Amino acid sequence: MSVLLTAKELKDQASLVDFLANLGYQPVKKYGREKLYISMLRENDTKPSLSVNDELGVWFDHGTRKGGNIVDLGLAMWSHLSFGEVIQKIHSVCNLSVADKKPTRPRISVKVPNYVVVETKPIGTHSTISEYLKSRRIFDQAKDILLEIYYYVKDQKGEQKHFYAAGWKNEKGSWEVRNKYFKGCLGNKAISFIHRDLKKAVVFEGFINYLSWKCENPLADHSVIVLNTIALLSEGIEKAKAFSCLEIYFDRDLSGLTASKEFIKALPYATDRSNAFEGFNDYNDKLVAANKLSGQKLSEPVVSKLGTSYNR
Repeated sequence: MSVLLTAKELKDQASLVDFLANLGYQPVKKYGREKLYISMLRENDTKPSLSVNDELGVWFDHGTRKGGNIVDLGLAMWSHLSFGEVIQKIHSVCNLSVADKKPTRPRISVKVPNYVVVETKPIGTHSTISEYLKSRRIFDQAKDILLEIYYYVKDQKGEQKHFYAAGWKNEKGSWEVRNKYFKGCLGNKAISFIHRDLKKAVVFEGFINYLSWKCENPLADHSVIVLNTIALLSEGIEKAKAFSCLEIYFDRDLSGLTASKEFIKALPYATDRSNAFEGFNDYNDKLVAANKLSGQKLSEPVVSKLGTSYNR
């Protein structure tokens, strides 16, 4: 069994809470199904800022604005290790067998979700979602691609908690959602694909970075492959085999650089284009920084003269 397939199974089987407990981390606060931890990803963190929803199998660090599944957390915690070493270490910590294909615990599935999507609306309807996308400098690019997702989650008492986020669908029909405070998936994780040119494609880890690239390449007609999580690298490679010209824009952290090597090893004609945001972790970091710098320069002459729930 390959490491990549193991990673895909791992995110469906392993418990984030058990994983952290085995490493000596316990939640400081609990809010329904969400547990808050002192972040182990940042030094000198004194307030609980890492949120874990074990039933959805996702986490989000409010300090770094990063999140994902158990594989993403392992990659963030052990950035000095290779992708394969991280997978093996998670297996060891969770005491899972590589050959074990049965879930070690019950997890809510797509067939019986604990969330319900109430409605979708065009981007630009809700001011908070708009402000979030504008803060990421991708509002104009998002208008024709993303939707506003309004959904609720039932707590253990059956009470509904309503939320909203920007989102788009993956290939399994689930919603990849983002807002100022949450990064996750409503349903099963899968890659996302936009079919355009038959020969050339661009590949990204997440849709925020795809929209950032689109901001700088508005006339590009490439087909688009978005992994939505680095753990789905093998699925992205399979999809990419249909194209003869490939450009990859993975993050410039260890997990992204490792994924780029894995991708090029499988498809040697692919080109790593992450130098487009050299000096930054990802494409969006570069875009936001560039806009801030531009804003400062534009404001200098003037100065010299003078992230969310909702109740229905």
